[in-house]
Amino acid sequence: MKKVNVIGAGFAGSEAAYQLAKRGVKVTLYEMKPKKKTPAHSSDSFCELCCSNSFRAEGLRNAVGLLKEEMRYLDSIVMKCADKTRVPAGGALAVDRKAFSEAVTYELRQNPNIEIVEKEISSLDFEENTIVATGPLTSDILSKEIESLLGVNYLYFFDAAAPVITAESIDMTKAFFASRYGKGTPDYINCPMTKEEYDVFYKALITAEKVKLHGFENNKVFEGCMPVEEMAARGHDTLLFGPLKPVGLFDPRTKIKPTAVVQLRRDNAAASLYNLVGFQTHLTFKEQKRVFSLIPGLESAEFVRYGVMHRNTFINSPELLTNTYSLKKKPGLFFAGQMTGVEGYIESAASGLVAGINADPDRQKPFVFPRETAIGALAHYISSAEKETFQPMNINFGLIPPLEQKSKKLKKSDKYELISQRSLEIIKRLEL
Repeated sequence: MKKVNVIGAGFAGSEAAYQLAKRGVKVTLYEMKPKKKTPAHSSDSFCELCCSNSFRAEGLRNAVGLLKEEMRYLDSIVMKCADKTRVPAGGALAVDRKAFSEAVTYELRQNPNIEIVEKEISSLDFEENTIVATGPLTSDILSKEIESLLGVNYLYFFDAAAPVITAESIDMTKAFFASRYGKGTPDYINCPMTKEEYDVFYKALITAEKVKLHGFENNKVFEGCMPVEEMAARGHDTLLFGPLKPVGLFDPRTKIKPTAVVQLRRDNAAASLYNLVGFQTHLTFKEQKRVFSLIPGLESAEFVRYGVMHRNTFINSPELLTNTYSLKKKPGLFFAGQMTGVEGYIESAASGLVAGINADPDRQKPFVFPRETAIGALAHYISSAEKETFQPMNINFGLIPPLEQKSKKLKKSDKYELISQRSLEIIKRLEL
């Protein structure tokens, strides 16, 4: 009987286990929760969303939108459960945090080809093919095992999560519902700021007390998850071109464009919780309450989860992995998820899908996804980027080869849609 071990039931591990099981492979899925949790985890469910509840933009004019469509076509468990538990989020795909994780957990636990073992793994000395998908907060004991196996130190960066507040505590006499540029439905709560209000908020933010970091070598932060206070420290107007940008939004009461706008996105299906978009932070909890309550409409905000910052670790994949996520020096051992340098929920699931397909013991030769697909472009990036400067990467059209026939008449968004259509045509022709 063919068998594969999968270590970790996050996005990558869950997707890998599902892809293997549907191909008739017996999977032993090891997950140390609920017996042991990392500082970023709070629930016992699989595929826990530790940061945002958004899977980012939909549509074929956005690279992550393309990636989601490719995953849907390939019967991704992550996408199947995300679509079932989605909540309104304008032009983005956001999910009910609790319902999504519970849906994935149910699907895997009831699968007859998957055995769940609640155990912390300390050794990778398995005879069967094995996928390591333990995420950016791999336990200390397994981290040491991986370092010993790879012969190199981990690289690392810091990641941060945004606060979540109750909807009933938002003052809707000051805030309003709208989506930027009127796209989709008006699902976001917007808190507009005048110049004077923004100046007060900005000064408080850049002088607020941060959590003291212990046991970390430095303060390297991934640009895609830059804490709001770190972003603000780059200049007074930086936030006005980032998470607080007012473009495409008009206060319906004043009919004018605010100086700054803080957006809140629904965090659950009941619309009882909202998270502050772009407000990843590592301010102390006391300072988060003080500073974020300066935002108009949030003066009496009730915080059900404060923002947190934690260390994310990843390996030097271009040095170590192939474009199927297998270890070059040990082909039966695969790595998947954020620890490989793919950044984002869907990107992590995509790496698990590729690793799962290739870990099948019956596969005669590696299956390499074409670079013209978003899935293949990610796999190519993590296996071929510059080893000396390798950094985590979200999917983007810059990773996908351009169209062969160039046309100056086409707008960039139209070119992206054509690239996406080409990618989906390739995906549909694949024989997996």
